[in-house]
Amino acid sequence: MDQFIVKTHSRFGMIDITGEIRSVLKKSGVENGACYIFVPHTTAAVTINENADPDVPKDILMEMDRMVPLYDDYRHTEGNSAAHIKASLFGPSEVVLVEDGNLVLGTWQSIFFCEFDGPRTRKVMVRFISAG
Repeated sequence: MDQFIVKTHSRFGMIDITGEIRSVLKKSGVENGACYIFVPHTTAAVTINENADPDVPKDILMEMDRMVPLYDDYRHTEGNSAAHIKASLFGPSEVVLVEDGNLVLGTWQSIFFCEFDGPRTRKVMVRFISAG
């Protein structure tokens, strides 16, 4: 298993980590199989979505704030309940297929680290499973 650090600079954000995942893949030598990406945090997540238009991640974050407002009648006294809820909605992991030494992603797809309670220093864990 490999891992790398993501330093976030704002309370909320979606950071494209596709390049880092590709670098780990290249070092792994895996040609065909699967890539497991895991974020070991309760207020952060990982997702796959469009990265061609920078407004897409902004729109996603905007709508998440409407659905799960920062301040509400939350009982969690730490003040980051919204971050916990958002992280649960997105999830802590993704699986991406690997074929011919490349991540199998759609034309417009990228892998995003989602920060909901930053700024922080976060960890992303990656494991490649070879199909042969």
